[in-house]
Amino acid sequence: MKTNKYVEDLRAKTSAELAEELVAAKKELFNLRFQNATNQLDNTARIKEVRKNIARIQTVITAKAN
Repeated sequence: MKTNKYVEDLRAKTSAELAEELVAAKKELFNLRFQNATNQLDNTARIKEVRKNIARIQTVITAKAN
């Protein structure tokens, strides 16, 4: 599955790389919301996908902290 591969890749990264990826995902989410508000967004499903990716990243960060 695609998500399993993504999570495995996240687990292989360091905490600094995860934090960097989290910031990038949050910026992407902001841009998608902005495009949606101005009716420029074609693929609205991407918002849901990015939100889930942010949750996955945060979960891996929490798991590494313990």
